[in-house]
Amino acid sequence: PSGSPASVQMGLAMTLRSLALGLASAAFVAAMASAPGASAAGSAASDEPWPPGNCPQGSFCVWPNWATIPDPAPTEPPSVVTNQDWTGKAPALTYYNYTSRNADLGYLYTLPDGSQRPNTFCVPAHQGNIFYLPVEVTKVTFRDSAC
Repeated sequence: PSGSPASVQMGLAMTLRSLALGLASAAFVAAMASAPGASAAGSAASDEPWPPGNCPQGSFCVWPNWATIPDPAPTEPPSVVTNQDWTGKAPALTYYNYTSRNADLGYLYTLPDGSQRPNTFCVPAHQGNIFYLPVEVTKVTFRDSAC
């Protein structure tokens, strides 16, 4: 009753695939749980670990890449530059809120199985950070309240 070699092999393949998807999902959750929503540094842009780079003052910017060495901020064109509420889809790895208002940033992460996980967090004024995994930013909503 151990089954044919083909059915045992198929069962093993299914188990390994489930395990791989579970590990990928766990890694994503761990990375997102440990990733700060925004830098804990002060509001002075020059003190930020991820400064505004080429983001125009008064704008919220998202870049599809991380900074390149030696620059501490991306110098490539941003995928989003806005000073008002924005909705769409843009690739993202770095972001900076170069405005005087806090903003809610919405994004989607696509898991290896193709399912997408939406998330939103608040980015304080004059702060930025990176995403540890590639995501698609879907919304920037400015707010007058604290994060």
